Amino acid sequence: MYYFLLLLGAFFVLYAVGLLSFMTIKKIFTLRMVGQMMTSLLLGVLCLFITLPSLTYMLLKDYDVVRGTCTIEIDSSGRSAMADFHLLDTDEWFIFNDIPELDAYGKAIPYYCEVTVTKDHLFEIDYKIYDVDSKKLLATKK
Repeated sequence: MYYFLLLLGAFFVLYAVGLLSFMTIKKIFTLRMVGQMMTSLLLGVLCLFITLPSLTYMLLKDYDVVRGTCTIEIDSSGRSAMADFHLLDTDEWFIFNDIPELDAYGKAIPYYCEVTVTKDHLFEIDYKIYDVDSKKLLATKK
C-alpha cells in the first residue's frame, strides 16, 4: 500500500509537469487542460506529502514493534474487509487489509499483539497475534 501510494504521487506530479510543458510549448491553455493539470498536481503532492516522511523508515527497514493487549474488529463493507487492531495499552489503532484466521473477534475478546509499524506509526507492516494467557502464537500476517 505504501509503495503504491508513493508511485501514484510521483505519477501524478510527473503527469502534471508533462502537461504543463505541453501546454507551454503548444501555447494551448484550455480550462479543461489547466484543471486537469492542477488536479493532477494537487493529488500528486498530497500523496507525496503523506508518504515521503516515512520513506527513510521504509527503505532502511527501520521499524517499531508495538506490543500489548489488543482487540480485533472486522470491518466489512461491500466486497472488501479489513481488520482493525486496537492496542489497549497505547490506545492506538492499526488497520490491515487481510483478516487473521481466529476463532472470535470483537471488543470483548482480548489478544496479545505485536504490530510492526514505521517509526512514525503511519504505515503498518506486519502483525503477530498471541493468546493473552498462554502467549501461544495464533496468527501472523501472510
